[in-house]
Amino acid sequence: MWAVYLLRCGDGTLYCGIALDVDARLVQHQAGKGAKYTRGRTPLELVFREACGSKGEALRRERQLKRLRRAEKLRLCGLPPLR
Repeated sequence: MWAVYLLRCGDGTLYCGIALDVDARLVQHQAGKGAKYTRGRTPLELVFREACGSKGEALRRERQLKRLRRAEKLRLCGLPPLR
């Protein structure tokens, strides 16, 4: 089942992506074999995961999440803002 996820990077930034297996994808990110953005930004913490019915649905939800402001993403994850 496809899912959309948010990672908090070591520098406090957030990364949004989709995957069939979020746990395996997190391992890839942590090994430096995920997205270019997450390389060198360790440690990475999975802060949000949402199941989606299909890849298309996951892509649409990813697009929605990427349009949110940082504060809205943090609120969605139940995290306090970092300052």
